[in-house]
Amino acid sequence: MRTLTFAMNVSLDGYVAAPGDDLGWSVPSDELFQWWSDRVGATGLALYGRRVWEGMSSHWPTADQQPGATPAQIEYARRWRDMPKVVFSSTIGAVDGNTRLVTGDAVPEITRLKTEDGGPMDVVGATLAAAAMRAGLIDEYVLVTAPVLVGGGTPFFTALDNWVDLSLVETRPFPDGVLLTRYQTRH
Repeated sequence: MRTLTFAMNVSLDGYVAAPGDDLGWSVPSDELFQWWSDRVGATGLALYGRRVWEGMSSHWPTADQQPGATPAQIEYARRWRDMPKVVFSSTIGAVDGNTRLVTGDAVPEITRLKTEDGGPMDVVGATLAAAAMRAGLIDEYVLVTAPVLVGGGTPFFTALDNWVDLSLVETRPFPDGVLLTRYQTRH
């Protein structure tokens, strides 16, 4: 059975994006960028919501061909293209590359994908993660917390009907006061 992880940059007050989808507060250090790149390289399947997919797919497919692309950006772009992806959206008509589109209810499809063989899965995007969270499908939460208060926006966590007990399995500091915390769900 595959594991499902929700990992994102998050502000200290719990938001993955500030009002207006502003991500300017979450620019990673070189060390953190490399950590995200290594994570993409180890992901067996990434599950994307529409908004994050549109942002990522507008940049990373050709980012390695841009003037001034760094070796780290070139490596990330290659890893991102190679990583199998599923996009969940009822408004997108088609996706390309190493990607499949699912237009129906995400929860049954994520449940099915978890039963397949293969490497670990990441859910990317707060709205899609919220559906998986409410359904009890997330096995691990990774918060890469930046020392900033943004005051509102898109929350990392959604409202839940029941408590979810977690075990802390890793902490790691990064430059600029960023702290990674990784928790596994206790089933």
